[in-house]
Amino acid sequence: MIKDNQKYFNRLHVLMDAVIIVGTYMLAWFLKFKSGISFFMRDRAAGSLTMQTYFSALLVILPVYLILYYLFNLYAAKRASSMRRDIWNVIKANSVGLFLFLGGLYVARQPHFSRSMLFYFYVLNITLDGIFRIVVFVALQKMRAKGYNVKYVLLVGYSRAAEQYIDRIRHNPQWGYVVRGILDDSIPRGTEYKGVKVIGQIDNLFFILPENKLDEIAITLALESYGRLKEIVGLCEKSGVHTKFIPDYNSVIPSQPYTEDLDGLPVINIRHVPLTNTLNQLAKRTFDLVCGLVITILVSPLLVVLAILVKTSSPGPVIFKQERVGLHNKPFQMYKFRSMRMQTPEDEEKEWTTKDDPRVTKIGRFIRRTSLDEFPQLFNVILGDMSLVGPRPERPFFVEKFKEEIPRYMIKHQVRPGMTGWAQINGFRGDSSIRKRIDCDLYYIENWTMSLDIKILFLTIFKGFINKNAY
Repeated sequence: MIKDNQKYFNRLHVLMDAVIIVGTYMLAWFLKFKSGISFFMRDRAAGSLTMQTYFSALLVILPVYLILYYLFNLYAAKRASSMRRDIWNVIKANSVGLFLFLGGLYVARQPHFSRSMLFYFYVLNITLDGIFRIVVFVALQKMRAKGYNVKYVLLVGYSRAAEQYIDRIRHNPQWGYVVRGILDDSIPRGTEYKGVKVIGQIDNLFFILPENKLDEIAITLALESYGRLKEIVGLCEKSGVHTKFIPDYNSVIPSQPYTEDLDGLPVINIRHVPLTNTLNQLAKRTFDLVCGLVITILVSPLLVVLAILVKTSSPGPVIFKQERVGLHNKPFQMYKFRSMRMQTPEDEEKEWTTKDDPRVTKIGRFIRRTSLDEFPQLFNVILGDMSLVGPRPERPFFVEKFKEEIPRYMIKHQVRPGMTGWAQINGFRGDSSIRKRIDCDLYYIENWTMSLDIKILFLTIFKGFINKNAY
């Protein structure tokens, strides 16, 4: 029944899209040629083509746009989809459609077809189709939240993956999933997780599946139970119930895995690190070098003033050097303006700065609070020890400590450490959660792009310099 409803819904969706495409195209023609309203300069020879010529173009536009909507996943199931992603896909599909139409007019050497009318169509179609999809999303979410159009799911295997699946369903009732229970061989019957109970062992599938009361089976076996995976998949597919597999490998692969094809052999990388690509490395290093030199020149008067203030604040050198762990676990000397009174190397290595730390000078407290003490690290960037953006480097003593206490801590050393980073602009610096910092670092490492670096640098100006945790 649900499959039939989905087919009916998809057909209705395609029909409504077709109506919107035709309607907005006709409205665009009316606005251009009949309304008397013009937002653009007059097209060259605009109006020399007949209405029939313009409307006959719909014979090409309509199927092309519907195909584009399909290719951009606009007819995929909406149950766990994102409204924002759908709207973005509408914009992308219409942009490609406009580009194809303009390219076709150029190839056909047709200068008389109104380009401004096509722009009207582009804007109107995105707007109305976007509104239509928002209405559909809201209506479906309200229906499912009230218990209509739901899917009944059985989980096979009690694991961390099963708990995470239940968590997401509970937090998103608009998805319309109801978990009937969990089957597991090692967890006692009656064990409950957030209202979902273990109702029996995996062999109970032989009796449950023939009853035909389930819409989906979600296999959420623990890693140690994967030996039965083939058997369970075969049994579920034989029953005709839609089956999906939610792997329990968060302890090994904690985020989205990166897959590649090795001559027909699927390979799952434990972690996708874009900066292992040579071209990405070269692009980032070039960006660091050029921007590092430019910023150093621009702030050089400020560096001189800060150097004088530090020198007169207390006895000792202006620049403070400290060993940190960088790319590929290699140590390097990181530079900062000295913000503390002179102390023994042992105290420097093992003692963390705390709020109202008596070792910090008056000038030091100001430059630490405003992150001005970090500016000498521009020379680390120019030398190649650091990057403008990346995980913050830590002292060897703490690296040895954290790598034993915090899972995945050492992954941060797969890229160059940075002056600022995703953790810093999210408020995790100084005396803050190390685990949350590592989560931010892992997100940055796995999702690096040049645009992300630029975004972090921009946000650092507003969110990264001054921080309550920078003591």
